[in-house]
Amino acid sequence: MFKSIKSKAAAVAAGTVALAGSAMAAVPTDVAAAMSDSKADTATLAGLALIIVIGIATFKYMRRSV
Repeated sequence: MFKSIKSKAAAVAAGTVALAGSAMAAVPTDVAAAMSDSKADTATLAGLALIIVIGIATFKYMRRSV
């Protein structure tokens, strides 16, 4: 059936992916709420970091042009 090791490895990988896709467990509501809260916190921190980087770049650009 399988003529090479690569085809065996591909069959094992395909079977693993198929089983992993169908094995979804229910997540408790507390965990889902904590994940959504952490998502909001992460978005806030990423926004602040972006503002800081833009501020530093603007300051360096202004210093260079003078």
